[in-house]
Amino acid sequence: MSIELKNVSKNFGGVAAVNNVTFSVKEGELMALLGPSGGGKTTVLRMIAGLEMPTAGDVFIRGRRVNDLSVQQRNIGFVFQNYALFKNMNVFKNIAFGLQIKKWKRADVRERIAELLNLFGLEGLDRRYPHQLSGGQRQRVAIARALASKPSVLLLDEPFGAVDARIRQELREWLVRLHHELNVTTIFVTHDQEEAMEVADRIVIFSRGVLEQVGTPREIYDQPANEFVARFIGVMNVLETEVRDGKARIGELEFPAHGQMDGQKLRIGFRPYAVQISSDLGLYQYQAVLRHTFFLGVLLRVELELPSGLTVRARMTKEEYSHQGLADGRRVSFQIRQCRVLAREEAALPAETDLSFQAPPLLGENI
Repeated sequence: MSIELKNVSKNFGGVAAVNNVTFSVKEGELMALLGPSGGGKTTVLRMIAGLEMPTAGDVFIRGRRVNDLSVQQRNIGFVFQNYALFKNMNVFKNIAFGLQIKKWKRADVRERIAELLNLFGLEGLDRRYPHQLSGGQRQRVAIARALASKPSVLLLDEPFGAVDARIRQELREWLVRLHHELNVTTIFVTHDQEEAMEVADRIVIFSRGVLEQVGTPREIYDQPANEFVARFIGVMNVLETEVRDGKARIGELEFPAHGQMDGQKLRIGFRPYAVQISSDLGLYQYQAVLRHTFFLGVLLRVELELPSGLTVRARMTKEEYSHQGLADGRRVSFQIRQCRVLAREEAALPAETDLSFQAPPLLGENI
């Protein structure tokens, strides 16, 4: 493993900013630390970098315990959200700064900077000052400076938070290409779920200093460990049900509840894509009125209102919506193809109690 945290905690004035966190980062992996503000993700990043010391637990980099090592001894490149470029230095001098501190030879510095300018698409900008660069260019200079001395680990704290949406999308794609080319173990902090899902190999989700789940984007989206993760990543229908006669029921809806006792309360979650809708009222199990349609580009988000007053959110393509002749106010039938019982945050259900289900396929349907 490139990086390991074992039972790491950090307290500030008696308040636990990070509480007993354990996870590892593989060599060459691109990992996101994701969560709401105050979740502890930046504190974790700073402890890896050596900018904060753990109150308890250990940090390892390539098998070596680094708790007592300085920032300089850890061989880490760190990029701050606000770039932290030196305003009185041009691009060349900004990138060269760390190399000069480490007393690289002048010829080696020039060679390394030429290599980085070419790699980062900054050719011809070496004599410009930060105020003469775009936001995206400044961020690339900051990352080039962090990578100049060939660190074993690159840490990025909200790397794209200071640029507009268009530049942020370009930088995401650029970071993925750069990572594939350099294969440097990289950890970046973000509160943007879409950014983490699009860029990272794996995601670590934090809430209130607690690690809620570690997994690939697909694992976290399809198999959320608990209700917090389910709600934080993407959109999910969450219903409070009660078990009666072996089924978890609410209003007209019922879900399998194998092995659960009557009277037990269960939180059932299902993604909008798991809801299938038809204009044929006899096709699916449930009926509802299509109350609202929201245009999202390629997809549409629709809200269904059941006779009991329950609201269910679904997604479908524009083509499917048009083909079925759907419109607000129309009655439809629907089924829920997949769902799962959601544990409360910090208390994920073990795998053997996962109550996900697959609805029976329609005749002739490919599954």
